[in-house]
Amino acid sequence: MGAHTVGDTDEVGGTDDRSGTAVRAGAAAPPEPDLAALAERARAALVQTIDASGAWRDDPVWREAFTAVPRHLFVPYYYVATERGYERRWGEHPDPGERAEWLRGAYADVPLATRLRDGELVSSSSQPSLMARMLTALRIEDGNRVLEIGAGTGYNAALLAHRLGDDALVTTVDLDPEITESARRHLAAAGHRPAVVTGDGARGVAERAPFDRIVATCALPSIPRAWLAQCTPGGRILAPVATGLVVLTVRDAAHAEGRFLATPAYFVPLRGEGRPEPPAPRLEGVPARVREDDLFRFLLAVGGGRLDGRAAWRLWERAGRPERERYGITVRGPHAWTWLDDPDGPHTWPLPD
Repeated sequence: MGAHTVGDTDEVGGTDDRSGTAVRAGAAAPPEPDLAALAERARAALVQTIDASGAWRDDPVWREAFTAVPRHLFVPYYYVATERGYERRWGEHPDPGERAEWLRGAYADVPLATRLRDGELVSSSSQPSLMARMLTALRIEDGNRVLEIGAGTGYNAALLAHRLGDDALVTTVDLDPEITESARRHLAAAGHRPAVVTGDGARGVAERAPFDRIVATCALPSIPRAWLAQCTPGGRILAPVATGLVVLTVRDAAHAEGRFLATPAYFVPLRGEGRPEPPAPRLEGVPARVREDDLFRFLLAVGGGRLDGRAAWRLWERAGRPERERYGITVRGPHAWTWLDDPDGPHTWPLPD
């Protein structure tokens, strides 16, 4: 795609990756693309794509936010996985064609890897249509105070600030000071200054509470109790758990309950928790077609590694191969658990404290 492997240096002369034609050292540079016009067209195309997906059908006000907030300001560079490893695309590339490639990629409806550490992905910009579904599911109302767990690039916080029309209503937190600093710069470049806090997202941001909505953009092993204490009664918490998205209604500081959305979701894990991954279930005797089924794998994930593969298969078949919306999470005092169909029914699995 014409991108450069991380760590590569540019050389004078060689071959143009896009055309295969020879480029002489000192040859006239290709014409400079109109990046502002390209960004406007690419952003409009992204909005049309999200529109067609139905992501904001229940709250079309988000269409205006995605139209107005320029995603490329939040991803001045990103990485694309290839057979040779991650390759970087960036907006300051000396070649105008490469800059145009970066800009088009910034508005693709795909997640973008934005930060690597020792070859491991530690931060990304989520798929825009998934972000739209999550924001819509929050059911944000005018005047709501919102806490975002996982600052990322700052793009989601900008969408929230634009929707609410008041930067002071938005707080975003991340454990990594490099991430919060870059998010703060990106937000300022886009004309927004919400509160950007460096800290452990699992603890929330008590000094900015209470919040009416809390949204996490990182995968969680459970629901931190601090979030319930910092959320107003009747507020909503949306979080990625077990490769899905659960939406909880908060009753009080010790009680919350809700179901998963239909949408699969895969996020970078919340840092700072220090919990080991649950053991992989034994799948001997489970047919390959079942092992590869997304809904069966979701049941295994909801079970937190506590379900034997064959027992999970039998349950899955007896229950009619349940969709994600039939699962939920309950937090009641010191205990939290996932469940199928009924929070007090026979199919429940404890979450970590």
